[in-house]
Amino acid sequence: MDAQRPPDEPRDDLDVDALPPVEGELEPGEDAHGSELPDLQIPAPGRTLSAVSVRVGPTADFVELLVRLREAGADVVSVNSFPATRGEAGVDRVLDVEFRDLDGEAAAAAVRGAPGVVVAEPRPTLGQIFGKRVIIIGGGAQVAQVSLGAVSESDRHNLRGERISVDTIALVGERNIASTVRAVADLPRAHVLVLAGSIMGGEITAAVRDLQAAGIPVISLNQVGSVTDVADLVVSDPVQAGTMAVMAIADTARFSLDRARGRRL
Repeated sequence: MDAQRPPDEPRDDLDVDALPPVEGELEPGEDAHGSELPDLQIPAPGRTLSAVSVRVGPTADFVELLVRLREAGADVVSVNSFPATRGEAGVDRVLDVEFRDLDGEAAAAAVRGAPGVVVAEPRPTLGQIFGKRVIIIGGGAQVAQVSLGAVSESDRHNLRGERISVDTIALVGERNIASTVRAVADLPRAHVLVLAGSIMGGEITAAVRDLQAAGIPVISLNQVGSVTDVADLVVSDPVQAGTMAVMAIADTARFSLDRARGRRL
């Protein structure tokens, strides 16, 4: 029996936030209420999402490696190449590939015999590790308070099997912020943006519209400027704004941004 609940008070078992967290209650990517933003880099029910790390020498042909993966049945969704950092002999580059419909070991086996390949091994995808991302942009003091709410709330949902991470950047200047807002559309696994500032409008407002057109919702602090006229949700308390941003994208939450869209809290 709940120590803080009167014995005759009914308990709403549909209220997820009223229940104690259960490890693995919801697997990452298992959508409790339907996703509004399909993301190929987030694990989805019924689809295999895997990754392979291929460490290669100067003679490797990246195109050939991708063709081999495709021929093995992989639906490639992400490719990253960067300089080698482990000091392995004969390795100067690393190719990380994320894909669907093929397990990691089968993918590694498909590319191991290719020219220039030194090591090929499966690894978890970044979506399985870091999950969905909350992006917070604005002034340093406001960003700090929004991130406090977002990190605290994401902890509760991650305990239930979610994977939600929080990214922040403190910026000043209309052009700087506007260009960064537009760039959020190109960030892997970005699912919601929070604008944490005191005065935002002009080019930033236009950038918000562009980002919304790409399918990413925007929550704004209540502030001076026209950005509050176009944001999906306006929240006065920065800690609450961060909390609601996480709730808006968490499959383990019972909060729908659609129902709150256009409101000022």
